[in-house]
Amino acid sequence: MTGSIAAVLKGYPRLSETFIAQELLELERAGFRLRIIALRRPTDKARHPIHDEIAADVTYLPEYLHEEPLRVLRAWWGCRRKPGYRTAFATLMADFRRDRTRNRLRRFGQSLVLAHEMPNDVRWIYAHFIHTPASVAYYAHFITGLDWSCSAHAKDIWTSPDWELREKLNDARWTVTCTRSGYEHLKSLAAPSSTVQLVHHGIDLKRFPTPGHSHSQRDGRDPDDPVRLLTVGRAVEKKGLDTLIAALSKMPQSLNWRWTHIGGGVLSDKLQSQVAELGLEQKVEMLGSKPQEFILQTYRASDLFVLPCRIAKDGDRDGLPNVLVEAQSQALPCISSPISGIVELIEDGVNGLLTPPDQVDALQEAIASLIENPELRARMGEAGVLRVKRDFSHLSEIRLLIDLFEAAGIEPERAEAAQ
Repeated sequence: MTGSIAAVLKGYPRLSETFIAQELLELERAGFRLRIIALRRPTDKARHPIHDEIAADVTYLPEYLHEEPLRVLRAWWGCRRKPGYRTAFATLMADFRRDRTRNRLRRFGQSLVLAHEMPNDVRWIYAHFIHTPASVAYYAHFITGLDWSCSAHAKDIWTSPDWELREKLNDARWTVTCTRSGYEHLKSLAAPSSTVQLVHHGIDLKRFPTPGHSHSQRDGRDPDDPVRLLTVGRAVEKKGLDTLIAALSKMPQSLNWRWTHIGGGVLSDKLQSQVAELGLEQKVEMLGSKPQEFILQTYRASDLFVLPCRIAKDGDRDGLPNVLVEAQSQALPCISSPISGIVELIEDGVNGLLTPPDQVDALQEAIASLIENPELRARMGEAGVLRVKRDFSHLSEIRLLIDLFEAAGIEPERAEAAQ
């Protein structure tokens, strides 16, 4: 059957979710017609060029129900007599008994608006993230009778209760996730009849072509040409940036380096205070969020990428940060932690180094060892390029998604394979 897919996202557009934008663009290129449904409006001031290439219309649901009460009331009035409304409401009540939060009620209200305003041509609901966007899709699917599917990632898997994951997995037509650890966890919860598949995020190698310049020979000895360290990622607990700053404060005085951080986040001010307290202001620049073109240029001007991820106190963790794949595509050796899907990209000693989370001394030693050894950085960088080309091209990911949609009966409007 032809028709459009309603893609339910937490927010759109978002600088930190280029992997979602890349997927949406490739689905459009493959001939699928999309309608983007966002639970919140953008908060980033900038946007990536890829967002301008996506043709899908965007509808914003009320982020807070009290901000658009008449819209929510009209939606309830219009949905209350639909055949699936009672099932949706009963599901909400069962969920609310186990999770007595306003957030649960908010997602149901958003699902009412989605179901009431659903364009007539929509044939499928597809949620990115198995927590809040999937809740909206889940309730809306009962009301509308449309099938739905989900793409699960990292925080949404590890901070959601098992009972909720289990019920969504068993109700969705299919679920994909991007790391082996996430896949194994979801598979352990799902019924044997449920479809859960591992689909790695890839990057568009046309947007991240292999750099043509040779590797730098900086070795930390020249104060006028320090080794350039780079981190791209939000300033949040799971990124381990406080550990990185602590490690940098212990670097030998004989080594000359400069660290650049790109990314906004709730811990930005706290991290800047840590930098000041440790006397690192002259060696550190924290730039906030930047568009993709700027980030690509910075990858190419850098010598080493560092992202010492950890599992946060609430269980939140990264899956496989796309920035690691991007950095590897630009021949940057990476230092990170052996958690989640990071080990599916970085092989310790081959295309980077892996140090235990929160181990300041181990991280400092790893950074120092690569600062001093440009030849090793070059070998690791080249190995990273080969790994990305072999296993992390976006074309592999999109082919699997196309197959899943087509197997469910959603046909692209034109017979064009993803290029």
